[in-house]
Amino acid sequence: MGQFLVVLSGLVIPVMIVAIVSAGLLAKKNVYSDFVDGAKDGLKTAVEILPTLAGLMVAVGILRASGFLDWIAAGIGILTERIGFPAELVPLAVVRMFSSSAANGLLVDLYQQFGTDSRIGTIASIMMSSSETIFYTMSIYFMTVKVKKTRWTLAGALVATFAGMAASVLLGG
Repeated sequence: MGQFLVVLSGLVIPVMIVAIVSAGLLAKKNVYSDFVDGAKDGLKTAVEILPTLAGLMVAVGILRASGFLDWIAAGIGILTERIGFPAELVPLAVVRMFSSSAANGLLVDLYQQFGTDSRIGTIASIMMSSSETIFYTMSIYFMTVKVKKTRWTLAGALVATFAGMAASVLLGG
């Protein structure tokens, strides 16, 4: 069964590409021209989101380097310990909402300090896979499609993230 999944996962993308190109050819579309137009739009989008992306990355770097994140984590950690959420994971939980790459750096630090098989390492791993970079995703996607009224998106995303974090403590504890 395991070998079948390895073979299947290796075929998914090539099969999807063939299916998309075939569908375009059957619809008598100029597939290459459509691809080039899509690539141009993608590059324009990348240029448009670059300032936002750079701003988020710089902000997270400043928070980490200044020690402010550790100070916040210490304060919040006192409260989270009471409900079973390890204080050591508070910085990871906060940074994860803004930057996946910065959160990965914190995750590696946690692994080095506590070990990958420790309670902290297990909860951190589950938390990383069950949470999202809310503010990054909202700022990039909403800016790209020029959404002004986000309605309940942030509230829903925060509820889902906190549910993922709570589940990580239950499953990893």
